[in-house]
Amino acid sequence: MSDLAAALQNCGFGAAPAAAKAALFDRCAAVLREQGSGPPESTRAYFVPGRIELLGKHTDYAGGSSLVAAAERGFCLLAAAANGPQVRITDALRGETIRFSLEAELTPVAGDWSNYPLTVARRLARNFPGATRGADIALASDLPPAAGMSSSSALMVAIFFALADVNGIWSHQRFLAELNEPLNLAGYLATIENGQSYGPLSGDRGVGTFGGSEDHTAILCARPGFVRQYAYCPVRFQQEFCLPAGWTFAIASCGVAAEKTGGALEKYNRASRLATAIAETWRRETGDSAPHLAAIVQGQADAAERLRAILADAKHDEFRPDELQNRLEHFLTENEEIIPAAGAALRSGDLGAFGRWVDRSQHAAETLLGNQVPETVCLADQARSLGAIAASAFGAGFGGSVWALVRESEANEFLAQWQRRYDKQFPQHRQQAAFFATAAGPALCRIKINNPFYSLSQPANVRGESLTNETEIQRETLDRRWPFV
Repeated sequence: MSDLAAALQNCGFGAAPAAAKAALFDRCAAVLREQGSGPPESTRAYFVPGRIELLGKHTDYAGGSSLVAAAERGFCLLAAAANGPQVRITDALRGETIRFSLEAELTPVAGDWSNYPLTVARRLARNFPGATRGADIALASDLPPAAGMSSSSALMVAIFFALADVNGIWSHQRFLAELNEPLNLAGYLATIENGQSYGPLSGDRGVGTFGGSEDHTAILCARPGFVRQYAYCPVRFQQEFCLPAGWTFAIASCGVAAEKTGGALEKYNRASRLATAIAETWRRETGDSAPHLAAIVQGQADAAERLRAILADAKHDEFRPDELQNRLEHFLTENEEIIPAAGAALRSGDLGAFGRWVDRSQHAAETLLGNQVPETVCLADQARSLGAIAASAFGAGFGGSVWALVRESEANEFLAQWQRRYDKQFPQHRQQAAFFATAAGPALCRIKINNPFYSLSQPANVRGESLTNETEIQRETLDRRWPFV
């Protein structure tokens, strides 16, 4: 076993995922080696996971809660400090490179993957004066793209950490005053994506989505082997549940892309605007100042009934009363009924009851939220009929993925049967769909590696120089005291 793979296992990866990540890091190292990036001592390595949302469909931006875990798939990234402001980012698997200067007047282009790193760089330069040092970055991802697993958020978090490291953001006065705690940083990273301000850290254009901070919280704060429950606006930890021994997640990406900067953008933002419209209508009719749906329904015992009555006759420039009512009923069902009951079932070990509450969540997404497509509905039904104890679509919707909780010993056969059934039902997605197993994995891992331009997987002779000492790897996690040094 390589030193890096062993270190990744210490972070919380299983043996096979750790080996797969070590291979991806090697691909990144080869890119930096070919580019002549350096110096080696300035290079950092990061793993940034995708997110599994068990429950909490479109609740985070409305101040609600969600149950989340990290996948054992995500972005592997190496970053070497540059001498000037130039940033060079290369996708080591696709061979694509983008270049730009780290400055406040960058102009990201929606619809292209460069939108994400440029948006991060622009916001960082605006919020942290003096952050002008660029980096050479190589990345590789084993997440299915646009599949509802937060690949876009993971990419943005990875780029932020790389540029924050080379610019010493962790000791910047503004960082220490506002973000020197993981949950606060998760909230701030969400505002980079949605364009909002975070306290005195002024907002900017974002990437075009009106989303919340669930993805960023899971990426920074997940725990291996656990499902964690957070509430949002602001981010708060609520509770966690240890996954029962012998169970794992089977994931099916349906092959229908759910790109937040693509065709699903308007549908995603419409669900968010509906929640905002309900809160605005409540404030206008009652004089209350509650900032979001969760604050409204949890603030007064009769708030839900009063809100139903208000929406029945509501006049809104964009939405009909029935659209507002359906959006409210989804939030009440998902956030106020399903999540508490499903959490209680998990805590007591009643997986049968947990599965039934998850079924109700899936049904509510289909009938009230309206963010499902035939492919995700089919996958959830197929998973349950094949014996999954629970299964649901997750993420923004309008495509994306479905998770299923299955016995680890049966995962491979389950995935094979699931894929065969899906391929038969939707043969047009055979090339794009992806099926794989993952445990509840670790949060963002920040790894210090000595001599990163050599092979990261094993000692090697490169360019006539011998790597005689073992690779030096030190994991720094968000559980430790901040800032990172």
